[in-house]
Amino acid sequence: MELTRYIKNKDWPPLLGYGLFIGMMATGYYYNLTFVQFGLLDLGTRLVGMTRQQVSMNMAYLALITSVTAIVFGLWMMRRGWSRDFRFKLRCAFAVVLAQTILTALAPVIRSEAAFLAWIVAASLALGVGVPATFSMTVDLVPRRDRGMTAALVTAGAYFPAAVFSSTWTIEQFSAQILGVMVAGSLGLGVLAFARLPWIDRLAEQHTRPEFARGRFVRYDEHGAAHISGRVIALILLMFGIYFIDSLGFLRLADTPALFEAAWGSPNINNRLVIGVVHVIAALVGGILYAALDEKQLFLWIFGIFALVHFMYTFMLRAQLGSPETLSEPMLYALAVSLYTVVNFAIWADISVPRTISRNAAIGVALSGWAATFLSTALALQLQLRGVSLDLHLRLVDSLAILFFLVVLALIYFPGGGGSRRKSSSQEVKG
Repeated sequence: MELTRYIKNKDWPPLLGYGLFIGMMATGYYYNLTFVQFGLLDLGTRLVGMTRQQVSMNMAYLALITSVTAIVFGLWMMRRGWSRDFRFKLRCAFAVVLAQTILTALAPVIRSEAAFLAWIVAASLALGVGVPATFSMTVDLVPRRDRGMTAALVTAGAYFPAAVFSSTWTIEQFSAQILGVMVAGSLGLGVLAFARLPWIDRLAEQHTRPEFARGRFVRYDEHGAAHISGRVIALILLMFGIYFIDSLGFLRLADTPALFEAAWGSPNINNRLVIGVVHVIAALVGGILYAALDEKQLFLWIFGIFALVHFMYTFMLRAQLGSPETLSEPMLYALAVSLYTVVNFAIWADISVPRTISRNAAIGVALSGWAATFLSTALALQLQLRGVSLDLHLRLVDSLAILFFLVVLALIYFPGGGGSRRKSSSQEVKG
């Protein structure tokens, strides 16, 4: 690992860069996991008085606006050369966190549908700008060899507090938990973005070094053009599927009190601590797998384990092989979700070069993350409103998980699934 060399040489600027990236991304993901995805559902139904159908529509708007904003801003950054401008990205991150801090403080006092919709639009614009600005910092702060383990630490840093410290999933609790961190983050990012600090100047030049600039899955042809294989592209497209399946199942589990209150919403902190520890262990395993395996093995293990584990825990619930008091199903869920989240934080820089990272991260995170997560949130609410039973809902999720696993196998092991010849299966990255 490059990190070991930096520690041995007491090279502080790169080490501070690791800390900045891990802290910023873990906090941002924790915010999206808790405050945005579940806090807004509580806000809309309990405080504003909207129906679940109305909330589901607003969540779909959030996904759409966030995705469009991210893609447009990511393309704009690439065309203006800002993907390689670390200080510009820091200033964008500061603006985004400042806006989110204000919105977080305002959210608990919203009481009208118009104000709720206005909040959604403003939050979507901030999130959309934040995706390419923050994810593209990977090429500035994290060398290629360390991206798997760095992504593991980000994942663990987000899921552990989300699992352990969120026993009551209300907008007031989420706001109280995150607001102080966001105020401190706004102040810190403001200093880093606008003060002339020598170590920030050092970080701003790191993207020019080979160990930062070239993504792991990027290949150069004889003309010096950068490419990624069509198989990698196809497998990355499947990330939409895992986010969609994951949220579609979890939202219904969270709405089933007997299941939720014995695990993620348990008043017993030991139950939540077990889930949090499993998240951490699985994330670290995911980081090791990411660094050690090639793309075929990586996607087979990470996505295959996700699909099979997802099928296992929903099947166990439907077959009543466990009781609501056991933690076997939540532990399986924590294992699966941490594994694939590691890939989401590492992959975009590894299919990019500094010029293209903002575009690739924007498209990837917008579609595989935001669009999939919140569209599945809207669908889960719609299915519940239409009277779809828990058993039927989980059967649907099981079927999608197994179908997903079969598609992964087809793409990896059948020549027609990903293209076996580089010339016919590569896409230009244009470094």
